[in-house]
Amino acid sequence: MGRHRKNGFTQPYRSHFQRELQFSVHRLIYGQKHPEVSVLNIFSDQDYNRSVITIAASIDALGNSVLAACLEAFQSIDMQVQEGIHPCLGAVDLIPIYPLTDVGVEECGAVARSLAENLVLHVPGCSVFLFGEADLPEKRTLVQRRKQLGWFTRRDFSALEPDLGAAPARRCGLTGIGASPYVMNCNVTIDSQDLTLGKEIASAIRGSNVNGLKGVQAMAFPHEGKIEIACNVESFQDQEATETSDDSQYMAYSVLGDRFSYVSPHYIEARIKKLASDQGIGTIGRALIGFTPQECKNCAEYAIKKSIGEFWKIRGGIFM
Repeated sequence: MGRHRKNGFTQPYRSHFQRELQFSVHRLIYGQKHPEVSVLNIFSDQDYNRSVITIAASIDALGNSVLAACLEAFQSIDMQVQEGIHPCLGAVDLIPIYPLTDVGVEECGAVARSLAENLVLHVPGCSVFLFGEADLPEKRTLVQRRKQLGWFTRRDFSALEPDLGAAPARRCGLTGIGASPYVMNCNVTIDSQDLTLGKEIASAIRGSNVNGLKGVQAMAFPHEGKIEIACNVESFQDQEATETSDDSQYMAYSVLGDRFSYVSPHYIEARIKKLASDQGIGTIGRALIGFTPQECKNCAEYAIKKSIGEFWKIRGGIFM
């Protein structure tokens, strides 16, 4: 790549489906015109009424690029009328920043905190909670913060106390911003409409369960007439978790010489398939929302090197 670029990426989660998403992408690409910023992927889900944009950029350009996209989203999305089965608290619900190349999670945390301060400054009514490396000095995880704030069940913003900004406005809601090692999103659909069974499977694979999968958080939702097991798959540092093949339990990658592991999508799907089979039902398929860590790193380096601002169009994008 010539000189070493310090690249990070983020996946802002917006609480609305496709139309507002397109406006944000247009503003990001054509408003900024920065050669070291690329939209790698777009995922929109009608049942969840939720969109995810994967943005890769040099660490110096990342904050301003995300800010431009978020400003458009806040203008377009009103949480007072937002509906969807997926939990959310904000018009821009979540902005996690992850390190990719030659940058550490601490530096991503500084970018996340700066972005949070700029959002509160530029968007009247915007309020923010911080997590991970942006949440100093506690560095509480996203799961910890969400539990504290009632993210999984709450839709009343009035009693929430943000880390930055005034009390959440009903239109904007509350936005989570932070930094951590890579978190992958992997969803598996079971051939059933039984939400209780789906919740049992999600609980069984959750990392907090004694027999669960390390670093995996899981929830079950009705989705397109079936039940989807939606998994956040965290990266973690563990020298005992070794990479062997695509079908192994763990995959591994490195950032700045630090080795990280995560449970492979194949293994997650196999575990859910076994648990579903034990109840006499099958699985329909698996969806990876975005990339594995190494895929993301490879796509980001290529897109930024070639100054491809809309890489998502090359790879076809994902709209569901």
